[in-house]
Amino acid sequence: MILYYKRAISDILDHKFLNTVTIITIAISILIVSAFILFFKNANNVMNSWKKGIRVMAYLQPDIPEPKVSEIQMKIKGMYGVQDVRFISKHEALNLIKTQMKRQSSLFENLKENPLPDAFEIRMTTSLHNQEKIEALATRLESLPQIDEVEYGQKWIRRFTSFFNLFKFVGYAMGGLFFIAAAFIVANTSRLVLYSRREEVEIMRLVGATDRFIKAPFYIEGLIQGALGACFGLGALFIAYVFISSNVEQSLSSGFFTIQFLSAGTLFGIILCSTFVGWLGCYISLKQFLQY
Repeated sequence: MILYYKRAISDILDHKFLNTVTIITIAISILIVSAFILFFKNANNVMNSWKKGIRVMAYLQPDIPEPKVSEIQMKIKGMYGVQDVRFISKHEALNLIKTQMKRQSSLFENLKENPLPDAFEIRMTTSLHNQEKIEALATRLESLPQIDEVEYGQKWIRRFTSFFNLFKFVGYAMGGLFFIAAAFIVANTSRLVLYSRREEVEIMRLVGATDRFIKAPFYIEGLIQGALGACFGLGALFIAYVFISSNVEQSLSSGFFTIQFLSAGTLFGIILCSTFVGWLGCYISLKQFLQY
């Protein structure tokens, strides 16, 4: 086994240019694919954090008496999936807007009457934090005759979910393409090395060397190429992650979400897949070459 490793390392050193190109190609492929994975991971965390903060707003029809408001509040609180209901009067809502828009206070100077409706702010249980269940709750709320309108950002949810699913599909497709491209590059590199050593391989066969003895160093070489490519690609991704997260968290994500790097299990899986790509490329090349 030690002899196989020595021969593999010797081949890598003897064909530095070919092996460097192969490792760089694998590294770029791993960088792009792992960047997609990192994006999906953090985008999913953002979506989950956002969904936990979703509030359904149920706006009441005008001039509903206070006893009726309390009765409606109890009905809503008894609905499945409702965790908490808070009544927000139109006066409270206007004061809140004025507080939030202090610099635009001139907008309210000529306001003769309060245009805002009374409303209920409804917080849901964790089990209802998906689009279908939110829509089902909104439908039940709209069935109440005193409710004029229900708002929960449904259009934004649909658009963001559709965009996220489309982007995920593109990520899977690109991951598959880069997987094939990396295996193809490794296969060609191994084939070029084999052709440069074809006379040596023929002599080894003539003196009785087994296919295993011939193949083993090339397989090890492919495994090394895949592992090194993954390490370089993930190293570049980590540098980019540190640079981006240090800037983004200060400006956008403070108090909302924290950008996370890939977990140890995911990193190990990526390195394992990259190593397999290196082996697969060698396997394809050797299978074709040794048939002749």
